[in-house]
Amino acid sequence: MFINWGIESYKWKVSLAALEKISFFKAFRSVLAGCSITMLTPNRIGEYGGRIIYLKEQNRFTAISVTILGSMSQLMITMLVGTFSIICMKEVTDVDIASKTGSVLLIISIVTCIILLLAYFRVATVVKVLEKLPFTQKIVKHLLILSGFSGKLLLRILFLSFLRYLIFILQYILVLKVMKVSIPFADSFLLIAVFYLVMAIAPTAGFIELPVRAVASVQLFSIYSDNTVGIQAAAFAIWMINLVLPAILGSIMIFGVKILNER
Repeated sequence: MFINWGIESYKWKVSLAALEKISFFKAFRSVLAGCSITMLTPNRIGEYGGRIIYLKEQNRFTAISVTILGSMSQLMITMLVGTFSIICMKEVTDVDIASKTGSVLLIISIVTCIILLLAYFRVATVVKVLEKLPFTQKIVKHLLILSGFSGKLLLRILFLSFLRYLIFILQYILVLKVMKVSIPFADSFLLIAVFYLVMAIAPTAGFIELPVRAVASVQLFSIYSDNTVGIQAAAFAIWMINLVLPAILGSIMIFGVKILNER
């Protein structure tokens, strides 16, 4: 858990450097604060509001755009690896996952990947287009910081997102082993990648996400294992480790910030 959120904290620190320089520890607290609020909102959109409470007041709205860019990089990695996994499942594992999950999922994934790639690496162009729209004038000033993100910085953020994604995958494989769900490493990697893609697309919110995770994991991992209890236990463990525990820690930190502000 700490490696996972440590990488995310460093990514947040790097992304935010042009707006406000913060320490790694402050970035870590900020990220955990985002986790606590995201549990109460659909598809984790509350993360933005949680992270900015540790920043200077004048930088908070602008920091939301930086957070969105970081989330976009993570989503792009999830979609790219997940889409690749759907396509290559037949070749690597002799299982046509596309026929089981539906061609619609594959089409949505490919289209989403293309849109994300264009928006991410042409973020300066996107900002320029928004500047010309009359109804975006109130928010576009907070997006201008993204125009200064160089290609090198965008690639660095993307690499950190990929590194974090690998931690997610390896963590899940380890938990499956602990729960006695016997699936070969390569097959596990592809199945977990598809699982995270499904979770990225599926509309969820906080604690409602758990049953969605349980159903999706059983549907996918039961292709190789009939250990349904182990599969569901692994999904629960990953949910607790990566979402619930960080949210609890983040809530404690937010509570501490409120107490300090009241004094």
